[in-house]
Amino acid sequence: MSQDFVRQLSGASSLSKRFGGRSVFHIDIQLLCLLVLIVSYGLLVLYSAVGQRMEPVIAQTTKIGVAFVVMIVMAQISPVVYLRFAPWLFLMGIVFLVLVIFFGITVNGSQRWLRIPGVFSFQPSEIMKLVVPMILAWYFHDRHLPPRLKHLFWAAVMIAMPAILIGIQPDLGTAIIIAASGMLVLFLAGISWRYVVVVLGGVLASLPALWFLMRDYQRQRVLMLLDPESDPLGAGWNIIQSKTAIGSGGLSGKGLFQGTQSHLDFLPESQTDFIIAVLAEELGLIGVVVLLILYVLLMGRGVIIAVQAQDTFGRLLTGAITFTFFVYVFVNIAMVSGILPVVGVPLPLVSYGGTSILTIFAGFGIIMSVHTHRRITL
Repeated sequence: MSQDFVRQLSGASSLSKRFGGRSVFHIDIQLLCLLVLIVSYGLLVLYSAVGQRMEPVIAQTTKIGVAFVVMIVMAQISPVVYLRFAPWLFLMGIVFLVLVIFFGITVNGSQRWLRIPGVFSFQPSEIMKLVVPMILAWYFHDRHLPPRLKHLFWAAVMIAMPAILIGIQPDLGTAIIIAASGMLVLFLAGISWRYVVVVLGGVLASLPALWFLMRDYQRQRVLMLLDPESDPLGAGWNIIQSKTAIGSGGLSGKGLFQGTQSHLDFLPESQTDFIIAVLAEELGLIGVVVLLILYVLLMGRGVIIAVQAQDTFGRLLTGAITFTFFVYVFVNIAMVSGILPVVGVPLPLVSYGGTSILTIFAGFGIIMSVHTHRRITL
């Protein structure tokens, strides 16, 4: 009896080593490799988009390095800690969003930033991209699923509060992303299809009212989606030039560093929101497909980790972060292609900028935490 018991403990020990050998630092190697490939590909495209200048590439590389450190740190934290502090993080995020209204810094007509004197500035809305799915996963983790109507009501309140506060800034793109991340948690929680139909019907019915609540430049973006040629030298310029760049690339592109739309300054924001147009012009459809394959593999790995999660909190949080990443990709490419209005959503892991990359890497750090902190059961 005792020998059998010892053998079981011995087997458990070897199982623990085999299970955790690759997770000494709680890093998922497959996710890490895919992230490195995508950001490397993105740096190459960025180098071309900025006219082969090294300064922006070095600055972006530094931001990516900081983001990698943040991801590793987030991966070390047990999902139990995220579960425990989710309500407090949500409350803190709401407070920050309210402070932005009164004390925020205005940049390009939008009041989105808070500045800590003598330390740094940050964008509270970026924090909420992770906190909103986290608070909803916390709310549903010990409740009966699929969720009941009263639970859906409180979940809708948790989604609406940050989305409205961010829309006031105004930052319609981020508000849409946050609302989508919350809705994805509800979808993964098994919400009834009749509720989905009711919500979609309500959204469609509220569109006329939403139109009057939108600012003038937001209405103009919608109108330009329908007919960019109506103002080809003004509001329609961005989308016309981006579609021209994408179409001129053809199958294999004009060649790396040989694009004309971006290098001759026809394409605005070529290193940020419209960087996919640079990729399409220089490397063609083949270059875009390569990037999309890497994206699909990254999201596929996230879905696998979500399926393998051992509790509801881990499954909902990992699934929501993964599918929110998909929303990032879809909205940016659809925006640049003229399928959706321009809402200022960067292409994840490729566009120049630090805040969005930091948020994305932090999200993947949480995914790694869920996967590598799994409990071993005999």
